Amino acid sequence: MQDMNPQDIVGEYTEHQLTFYDGSSRKILVTEIETPFPEGCLIVSRTDTTGVITHANQSFVLMSGYDKTELIGAPHHILRHPDMPPAAFKDVWDTLGRGEKWQGYVKNLRRDGGFYWVYATAIPNMRKGKVLGYTSVRREPSRRKVEECMALYPTLF
Repeated sequence: MQDMNPQDIVGEYTEHQLTFYDGSSRKILVTEIETPFPEGCLIVSRTDTTGVITHANQSFVLMSGYDKTELIGAPHHILRHPDMPPAAFKDVWDTLGRGEKWQGYVKNLRRDGGFYWVYATAIPNMRKGKVLGYTSVRREPSRRKVEECMALYPTLF
């Protein structure tokens, strides 16, 4: 996965190096610019069993700032924001690995270095008892819950 390009970033940024669960790493550039979640919007994506994006709806394209062609085939962790504790994603994968639904609040990184918050629901796509991939639906989060997460997440590192 490619490092973020300073030419794509809007505003002043800080640089971080993230290492993901699969062992890959990436230089990311992060601003403090939040993109509000559009009212009534639903972000939908599907991944294969390794987390590679296989479907992205137009809302996902809009909120992420990536072109659809950049999203399809990319690992979903392309959206990982450094403020998200690794324990949150361990919980996602452990829950999905048990064949169960996962729900939670996630701060996502945009292509332009900004961020957006979502309330996410992820489910395994099952056929004949076998997991074929995952579907995630994200909706507008409660601002009160986002503020709770902003206080909690730094304590989980």
